[in-house]
Amino acid sequence: MNKKINLGIIFGGRSTEHEISVRSARSIINAIDPDKYHITLIGIDKTGKWYINNIQGFLQAKNLLQATPDEAVENEISIAKKDNFTGVVNISNNQSIQSLDVVFPILHGSFGEDGTIQGVLKALDLPFVGVDILASAVGMDKDFTKRLLRDAGIPIAKYLCVNKNNFKQYSFEKIISILGNPVFIKPANAGSSVGVHKVSEESELESSLLDAFLYDNKILIEEAVIGKEVECAILGNEDPKASVLGEIVPKSDFYSYESKYLNTSDTEMKIPADVDPIVAQNIRETAVKAFQCIGAEGLSRVDFFLRKDNTFVLNEINTMPGFTNISMYPKLWEATGIGYKELLDKLIVLALERHQRNMNLHTSL
Repeated sequence: MNKKINLGIIFGGRSTEHEISVRSARSIINAIDPDKYHITLIGIDKTGKWYINNIQGFLQAKNLLQATPDEAVENEISIAKKDNFTGVVNISNNQSIQSLDVVFPILHGSFGEDGTIQGVLKALDLPFVGVDILASAVGMDKDFTKRLLRDAGIPIAKYLCVNKNNFKQYSFEKIISILGNPVFIKPANAGSSVGVHKVSEESELESSLLDAFLYDNKILIEEAVIGKEVECAILGNEDPKASVLGEIVPKSDFYSYESKYLNTSDTEMKIPADVDPIVAQNIRETAVKAFQCIGAEGLSRVDFFLRKDNTFVLNEINTMPGFTNISMYPKLWEATGIGYKELLDKLIVLALERHQRNMNLHTSL
């Protein structure tokens, strides 16, 4: 009998997407093969403290939307490397609790999807699921992502980037003369449509910008692209593959945080998307090109707007997409022929393979 892989699942975090991470972790735990993996569930609360969580207590929590990772807490912990041990350590007495072979940091947004946790794990020589430090940081920052995509010839929406010191230089008239009307206001480093506003009148501009500035110090003002919202899932390291396309059909004004996670009846998902096959293949190839452009490996979800004339722009790259039971990323791979449980296995294998490849690199002359 093969030895079980010691898998750490890290979830929660100091992010506006904390609750989504909680939901994603629950879906993963419910689906993953217990005969292959020994799971250590590590929750990070909203203050940044790390805890070992009791898995059954976590799964049985009644109000998952409000659940915090420290439900059923046993110990406040850290992940450390000492002697021949790398894994979970009790902070209070420095005692080793559980070694780890690989980590799945199912953290969305700041401190989880921006290279922060990836840097911690890489410094500890721990394999981890998802993209590496640089691609995480670039993918999280919509401004830098757009700059790289533009340089690679990948079509993007027109935008302005502003900060708290210069945003008043842009009047409503100036903005719409450059970008048209309406426009979208977006924090540069946030996900799940947090802090996003559609603005079509001058009276809406300042309040929308000030709300977005609650979540980031850098804001994108972006042209509104009229068209279908089409998404593609990417899986792989050196030779990534693209899934079939999915289409988001929001019944509200746009695909907001509430539409994604709270009022899901307001949104319809079409998988596969109703897209011309030649155009669909072009989008899939562009998604792979964008994935490689930012140096990503492992997984990402790449989102597009497809206009009626079949031209498209890349909206954003999500380097750690949601893994809830209603999330697009696993649904796209299911429609492509890879079920949820198999998808988790593949992601863990990719993490281990990348780590081994990188460990073979010389670190001295």
